[in-house]
Amino acid sequence: MTGHVGGRMKVLLRFGGRLVVPLMRVLAHLPLPVLRGLGWLIGRILFVLAAPRRRVALRNLALCYPDACGRQRRQWARETFVAFCQSWLDRSWLWFAPREVVLRRVRLQGALEELEGSQPAIIFAPHFYGMDAGGSALALHTSRAFTSIFSTQPDPAIDAWFRAGRQRFGDVRMLNRSDGVKPIVSSLRQGGLLYLLPDMDFGRNDSLFVPFYGVRAATVPSLSRFARLGRAKVLALVTRLTPTGYCAEITPAWPGYPTGDAEADTTLMNAKLQSYIDIAPGQYYWVHKRFKTRPEGEPPVYS
Repeated sequence: MTGHVGGRMKVLLRFGGRLVVPLMRVLAHLPLPVLRGLGWLIGRILFVLAAPRRRVALRNLALCYPDACGRQRRQWARETFVAFCQSWLDRSWLWFAPREVVLRRVRLQGALEELEGSQPAIIFAPHFYGMDAGGSALALHTSRAFTSIFSTQPDPAIDAWFRAGRQRFGDVRMLNRSDGVKPIVSSLRQGGLLYLLPDMDFGRNDSLFVPFYGVRAATVPSLSRFARLGRAKVLALVTRLTPTGYCAEITPAWPGYPTGDAEADTTLMNAKLQSYIDIAPGQYYWVHKRFKTRPEGEPPVYS
């Protein structure tokens, strides 16, 4: 019985994936306010129906913002569901609309001079919902080759669409996590850019427990490691939804990073991430179980 149901689910998922991509081609033609309104509606509905993820978001916010009132944390949680749905639908025009539309709706600002020259650079791109728009903005505004690391999506049609969308503009090379360290370091040492998203819980292996909003969180020290091995500077790219599209902001390179102390570097990364999140807490990926992996002897965070 289990195998039969599993087979049915695989067929349904694959069929669903084949429907999603053509639908997104159609949605790409909608005016942005209409698309955002649809995302708002779906997000509000999911906030009610997707109870397990709502509880995860609220638990994360309670841990990270203990001094905020419950009403404020619930508002941020609603915003994160809405931003999730709006950014998902925005991939329609981001990956299918004419280049001119994307350029008009996605603005890149900040320390743009950091992209000039040939010094290896790592772009720390935290999991804000605008991260794919930020990647497109980067590709549209630099001729430099850059590498991004991806996880394979369960549905082949969705996986192919994601990879094609993320490689639509510029000279982008997608590497799977299973490809290892060597091609990443090689690309950096040749003067490339690395688009890195290391701010999730990837499990106990290779992780350090460092503070994130005062709570010890399993965090991979890959930013520090790649910066050291690739002799690269590190800067951040923070992308937020705006009423007219997205604003992707590049920070100046972090002075003195890496220090040679992986734990200190990873602690600093989380501290900087907190400062970026605090500007717009509702746009961060709170539905992820960021504190799932606990230090030995600590009880689970999520019930």
